[in-house]
Amino acid sequence: MVSLLHTARAGAASLLLIAAALPFSPALAEDDGFPFGSEMQLDANRQPGSKRIPNLDIGDAGEVVLELWCKGGKGQFSVAGNTVIFVMGAMENRPCPPDRAQQDDELIAALSAAATWKRQGDLVSFIGAKTLRFRINTN
Repeated sequence: MVSLLHTARAGAASLLLIAAALPFSPALAEDDGFPFGSEMQLDANRQPGSKRIPNLDIGDAGEVVLELWCKGGKGQFSVAGNTVIFVMGAMENRPCPPDRAQQDDELIAALSAAATWKRQGDLVSFIGAKTLRFRINTN
């Protein structure tokens, strides 16, 4: 016959095991994972005379659609742990002022030079010679 004390101990042990495993559940781990399947916007102010802020639309397999200050195009992210590699694909040739085109080129170069990434809530940083911070769109 099972005693009440034995049942209570087994219940308490089960609760402790569940509590210990909870931080490792996939649902909680996704909050800190690379934001595949998300759209992110550069954490920057608008430029004078422009309504655009650069954004990345990252697919589930790491494919990216970029809309920058002026230019747009496609690329690919490869991620392993906190290591990231970004490869720029074809860019659309759009008419734009030389200063915005240069800022787009600098943004692409900084993203391509990033070697690591980190996520803190809705902020994702790509870290290389220059750190770029993007905010994940949650709406």
